[in-house]
Amino acid sequence: MKKDALIIVRGGGDLATGTIHRLWSAGFRVLVLEAPRPAAIRRQAAVCEAVYEKSTIVEGMEAVLISKAGEAEEVIASGRVPVLVDPEGESIAALKPAVVVDAILAKRNIGTSRGMAPLTVALGPGFTAGADVDVVIETMRGHNLGRVIRTGTAQPNTGIPGNIGGYTSERVLHAPEAGIFYGVRQIGDIVDAGEEIAFIVPARETGTEEKMSAAGPVRGVQCAEKISVTSSISGVLRGLLRDGYPVTAGFKVADIDPRREERKNCVTISDKARCIAGGVLEAVCAEL
Repeated sequence: MKKDALIIVRGGGDLATGTIHRLWSAGFRVLVLEAPRPAAIRRQAAVCEAVYEKSTIVEGMEAVLISKAGEAEEVIASGRVPVLVDPEGESIAALKPAVVVDAILAKRNIGTSRGMAPLTVALGPGFTAGADVDVVIETMRGHNLGRVIRTGTAQPNTGIPGNIGGYTSERVLHAPEAGIFYGVRQIGDIVDAGEEIAFIVPARETGTEEKMSAAGPVRGVQCAEKISVTSSISGVLRGLLRDGYPVTAGFKVADIDPRREERKNCVTISDKARCIAGGVLEAVCAEL
């Protein structure tokens, strides 16, 4: 097995981080490519936070933001994982990785092809193994989660979150209106159904300073009008979008786990992410 081979992972959200951590733990050299403004809500378990914070640690693995591809080798040699803002994957051709993993989870292919590396792997629907990429990993919760697919596609996206504690769509919150998002509660907080956990300054309010007064400050923010985001169920606030993030109506902004005993796991990689990561590691080890 070629442990010195470079693996590029496109995407650094919480599910992608499960794969990144598994590959890093197995001794592979990993580089992460991210967008300039990631929108992960399980931020405390996602390496994409390094884009904002310059570095972040998830389960003992430190991810470090770099400004150019040439800085990756030094970071990898220090036992850390470099994160480069390169949403189009422009650095891939020059770096010549042995493996490219598309972990963007956009539910469609937004730019990964088999020609990018000797082995290409994609997570979830939107890809056909043997055509778009070499291997697809199933991401749908259930019997086939983490399965390595060498011909065909993953199960289509249903738009319904997986069942946790008897809840599906109720546990995921979305922006009711376009605007700028601000949290009221924090990741790890216990919240009750109907409680305000965040609010949105409507798009029509942003940039209008003379109106930013009537609603009062929340975390230093004032506005004439705000749209509350309330919890649909009681439980642990497992994920919450960053303050100041611009959202569109329907944008995913929070995730609530009804299992209060899971509070300590808000900062760790999920069971789903670990299962998917196992499929990726299987595919990589079979080829390298």
